[in-house]
Amino acid sequence: MQAATMRYPLEVKSKETLFVLTLSLLALILLSGSTAFSAEKSRDPNIVFIIADDLGYQELGCYGQKWIKTPHIDKIAKEGIRFTQFYSGNAVCAPSRCNLLTGKHPGHAYVRNNGKPQYVQHMKEKEGWEYPGQHPIPDSEITIAEMLKQKNYATGAMGKWGLGHFGTTGDPNLQGFDLFYGFNCQVHAHNHYPKFLWRNHEKEILPGNDRTLYGKTHSQDKFVENGLDFIRQNQDRPFFLYLPFAIPHLAIQAPEESLAEYQGKIPEEKYKHRGYIKHPHPRAGYAAMITHMDKGVGQIMDLLQELKLDDNTIVFFTSDNGPTYDRLGGSDSEFFESAGPWRGFKGSLYEGGIRVPLVVRWPGHIQPGEVTDHLSAFWDVMPTIGAITGTKAPSDIDGISFLPTLLGKPQQQKQHEYLYWEFPAYTGQQAVHMGDWKGVRQNLLRKKNPQMKIELYNLKTDPSEQHDVADQNPEVVARIKSIMKTGRTPSKTFPFPALDQQ
Repeated sequence: MQAATMRYPLEVKSKETLFVLTLSLLALILLSGSTAFSAEKSRDPNIVFIIADDLGYQELGCYGQKWIKTPHIDKIAKEGIRFTQFYSGNAVCAPSRCNLLTGKHPGHAYVRNNGKPQYVQHMKEKEGWEYPGQHPIPDSEITIAEMLKQKNYATGAMGKWGLGHFGTTGDPNLQGFDLFYGFNCQVHAHNHYPKFLWRNHEKEILPGNDRTLYGKTHSQDKFVENGLDFIRQNQDRPFFLYLPFAIPHLAIQAPEESLAEYQGKIPEEKYKHRGYIKHPHPRAGYAAMITHMDKGVGQIMDLLQELKLDDNTIVFFTSDNGPTYDRLGGSDSEFFESAGPWRGFKGSLYEGGIRVPLVVRWPGHIQPGEVTDHLSAFWDVMPTIGAITGTKAPSDIDGISFLPTLLGKPQQQKQHEYLYWEFPAYTGQQAVHMGDWKGVRQNLLRKKNPQMKIELYNLKTDPSEQHDVADQNPEVVARIKSIMKTGRTPSKTFPFPALDQQ
């Protein structure tokens, strides 16, 4: 340090000279301390990105939920920003995750539906997999984790992957993640008391679990435990912690201590059970799962504060699509008003299937208690994280960074001309959100005469999509029809004949 090499005369000629020398030395010391402080503060920010599985827009307290308690997630909203017009990648799990991690909308993304590739049975027998895994994203796709390797971020994913099994190009370790822990296959994730979970390529056996209603170790607790360990191990370097939790996806299963908070306090009623394990207190069990997840979020936030990483960590919380429908597995989205005012549930391109919560907290950067109606979607996350970290996203993505919105600079925020979705399942659907307008097509998978009519809704005056005004607005319909044709490219892996042959 420069101060250590200064030479002073043996005799000080006056008190004034001594005073000046003392001030100079103090200034150098303070400058040195300030530089060290700045260097510490200049470290690239940590990213924690949490996704709930099938959580509805209105299943959090900060979005108006009346029954289910989510104090820790609500605190993120209170101390950060809450989005009211944020959309998932798609209406079901795998394609939505692909949109998030690769920054492409459903008309350009590689994965466009759930399902397994044709070669899975062979690989299942060869590799000894119990569960097949989903369509793998190819080597050519760049993920957020790979993008962050430009700055040598530590990268970990704990939860449900669903984008390719080990032994395929979709292996999370081949897609930028140093550590993966959890369910590789979505089918495996249909029980929260699994016999094993994956730690990279190795199975970690969970004694006391047999995939029945109850068990010794809830998978959510293991995701949080490994997430906390990952933070501790990487606290001295920038890290990206991706937490794609499996809650509240069915089956309904929650630890007894969380169930006790709701049992007898939420009214139950008879219903016809279909699918998944039957829970004796399904509404209470469902609420308990979400609250249990919220507790895990609280543990993550507490550790960040304990390790003094809080101010340099940006935390996102969202959901991969809308809530479950028709009391499947005992769920009751109507009772909880899970989708809020929106029409539809999971599997639908109406608002209830794709409009999801998003809360973001970043102390010193995001003003507490902010609310925004900025129109954005999963494919915007990649360029946003790129802008936050100073890493460069691929040039062929569809996303637009919403960092200016986070920083309270709406005048600098670029806007989407439109948001686009297609979904070759649940009768076949296509949707475009353009300004206040929403165009929707349904029944596109009909073998004969697929329904190509565009329904049109004004979301400003008709947010619940109840009044089709296509006939009154032919120019708007024509513009949306053009986007539905030109805003996509056909996919060999996920053919969509009604759209591919336009």
